Amino acid sequence: MADPGPDILHSRSRGNWIRLRTLILLRWWAIAGQVAALIVAERLYDLNLELGLCYLVVGIAAISNLIASFVYPETKRLSELETLLFVLFDMIQLGLMLYLTGGLNNPFSILVVGPVTVSASALSARSTTFLGLVAILITSILIEFHLPLRSDMGFILRMPDIFLFGNWVAIVIAVVFLGVYSRWIVSEMSAMSNALQATQMALAREQKLTDLGGVVAAAAHELGTPLATIKLTSSELAEDLSDRPDLQEDARLIGDQADRCRDILRSMGRAGKDDLHLRHAPLTTVVEEAADPHVERGKTIHFDHKPSRGSDAPQPTIHRRPEVIHGLRNLIQNGVDFARSNVWVESRWSDESITIRIMDDGRGYPPSLLGRIGDPFMRRRGPPNDPRRPEYEGMGLGLFIAKTLLERTGADLTFANGTESFRKRASHSARTGAVVEVVWPRTALEISSGETRAPLGENEPIRS
Repeated sequence: MADPGPDILHSRSRGNWIRLRTLILLRWWAIAGQVAALIVAERLYDLNLELGLCYLVVGIAAISNLIASFVYPETKRLSELETLLFVLFDMIQLGLMLYLTGGLNNPFSILVVGPVTVSASALSARSTTFLGLVAILITSILIEFHLPLRSDMGFILRMPDIFLFGNWVAIVIAVVFLGVYSRWIVSEMSAMSNALQATQMALAREQKLTDLGGVVAAAAHELGTPLATIKLTSSELAEDLSDRPDLQEDARLIGDQADRCRDILRSMGRAGKDDLHLRHAPLTTVVEEAADPHVERGKTIHFDHKPSRGSDAPQPTIHRRPEVIHGLRNLIQNGVDFARSNVWVESRWSDESITIRIMDDGRGYPPSLLGRIGDPFMRRRGPPNDPRRPEYEGMGLGLFIAKTLLERTGADLTFANGTESFRKRASHSARTGAVVEVVWPRTALEISSGETRAPLGENEPIRS
């Protein structure tokens, strides 16, 4: 089965995320704010500003907005470079406005932080770093180079040097802190969103495979009688045509092909499972079904199924939920990938709980990552020819999917290393690798006895 992780992981670098219309609307708001600030400064506070130059700078921004609105369609989405240039233009335009209105003596100088925050939310780390450095450069220049703020009486309005320096330090800290903070938060949300999307894809794929198994089993059930009739008729024809060897051979061929159709349907339907088995099955059957794709991968999988110590509870019959099967399959796959030669799968049950434990004889989880097991994309992809894991390249996504799907069903998962858990148990001394314990309340998985005995009715036709 294909791994959805790599495509999702690289989707962020494809660009074309932000609509041009969104940035145009934001710029119109900025233009309106700048015009309002100029009017208030002139009319209400009687400041002597270079209004002609100020309105020229604002007009350039307005003209660029009009050009972008008429030249490009509303659905235009910007690439990484286009978004960077758009935000860079806004930052330079704001820097020119501050130059004309007192530099860092202008309380609106803090707005230089805005474009950096936008960049951290939408662009790559390289673009964000570049814009952050540009913002710091602009604020540094504005300390010394700017037109002074003058009142109508000609007095220069400026802050004491210590406050001016403090304002510069505050802006630099805000650029760095808000840029890094926004970047971390957005990256975390993006990784979680992509991982949840991959989880939904995995669940949908498992559901389709389960449905396909149901279709195959239903087909095997429905075609059983016609195939048996063909087999019986062909056998009788072969007996009646004993004096016609050529026709007798054709009749035997018909019987052989009917047997072949029966065998194909049985193999596709996992040894002829009936409809009841497709809806619910004993716990041990579901666990072994989850492990089935990894049985022939060169590692020995040992199954151990029995009631919990001190309990005589009967084995539970559970729903064959795609979440349970796919989640356990991912955990078993992880054990097989990293095991030296053996993987142990234990299932235990009591009147109150169901426990499944998956162990291997590999190196175990790295201690530095043990507390982060189950987080998506917790490590970069390794080298393509990793001798410890020759058939799989992971990013922590498989364990995240397994953990998320199993927790949906009410399970609690615990990750540990065998050297910690089985140090004092001689019978488990070989289980030195990773250990995953999955525990459900028995009521979360088990179905009632009445439900197992209820008739399922006739097979329904498949409708598209």
